[in-house]
Amino acid sequence: MRINKYIANAGYCSRRDAEKLIFEKKVRINNKLCEAPYINVTEKDKIVINGKVIRLEKKISLWKLYKPTNVICTTKDPKKRKTIFDIIPKDLPRLIAVGRLDYMSEGLILLTNNGDFARKLELPSSNILRVYRVCVNGDVKLDQLNKINSGIRIEKILYKKVEVKIEKIRKPQVWLKFKLKEGKNREIRKICKHFKWPVNKLIRLQYGSIKLIKEKPGQIRKLDPIPNDLL
Repeated sequence: MRINKYIANAGYCSRRDAEKLIFEKKVRINNKLCEAPYINVTEKDKIVINGKVIRLEKKISLWKLYKPTNVICTTKDPKKRKTIFDIIPKDLPRLIAVGRLDYMSEGLILLTNNGDFARKLELPSSNILRVYRVCVNGDVKLDQLNKINSGIRIEKILYKKVEVKIEKIRKPQVWLKFKLKEGKNREIRKICKHFKWPVNKLIRLQYGSIKLIKEKPGQIRKLDPIPNDLL
């Protein structure tokens, strides 16, 4: 197994971040500096990152977290803002977030101990359903919804077919439900900005077959077994 994959499967970080650690000369194999991410290792080898021994996680595990607003999904933040890793219990293993929700968004985030599994779940090619509830201000017209539902190009980026409908209207607010599978960066916010709909609230409700049910912001729960549609 390549060293970057080993590090990812150990739940330390993604393969991409593992490569960065290697190039930053922070990874050692059997007390020797690791020179390249393509070096092969086995479970018998001693892998050390920043002085910590890294062991392979054989069993893939998955958790769901209700991310509150004003919390980011990265492990570290130069601005010293609170991260999701600050709010989860300290007795959990090192976890990796599956994709992200931006700072002001809230709702369902999945976390896993396996970097390759995290990467698989967040890739657009995995075609996994995401469901969001979004509160916007302004007039939402049927022809605008039809454009979104048919696929729309914004600033040279094509957003493939997204299913969006009005849930309720309490002027000046309109609650929309978005269903999408591609999941490009800040896709919903960019679509709303294009139509001049200021976003008041954005909540992710579902990822694949996993849904928020009665969880409150900050609550985390292990999913056992992992749903078949995500494996």
